[in-house]
Amino acid sequence: MGHRTFGILPVSWFYRERKATTLGRGLSRFWAAWASLGLPPRRQVQLEVVGRRSGRPHRLALVVAKYEGREHLVSMLGEGEWVKNVRAAGGEAFIVSGRRRKVSLQEIPVGERAPIIQAFLRSAPGGRPHLGLDANATLAECDSVAPGTPVFRVVRNTLAT
Repeated sequence: MGHRTFGILPVSWFYRERKATTLGRGLSRFWAAWASLGLPPRRQVQLEVVGRRSGRPHRLALVVAKYEGREHLVSMLGEGEWVKNVRAAGGEAFIVSGRRRKVSLQEIPVGERAPIIQAFLRSAPGGRPHLGLDANATLAECDSVAPGTPVFRVVRNTLAT
């Protein structure tokens, strides 16, 4: 895909080898705090999940991809730390956007990810450079990145938290 950018800035300023740089981590913390307040863009939320090694809450901003009336979280960086933490926590996490809600994150099988990834690409411009696809990616193109792109369905817990 050649030289990848976020607007005019190179992606490499924010991420290298599918890991956030210091600048990328700082920007992620800012957007996580912003999303937690429920401010626009409303497609963005803060995910809070317990760290598998530290036992402390980890927070980051993610875009919610809506597909067939359901909400999904897509890992634009593949098998990242938040994905490993969610798996270690048995899918238990919190979504914060104006208020904090307990959720269960259910991993989607690889063969079912393509249409959700396609919906994600349409709503998450910042994720496109990482997946190497654009907003008009075909299902076949999305299917080609699905094995390395974890996707989770958000199931909201109806109990108060």
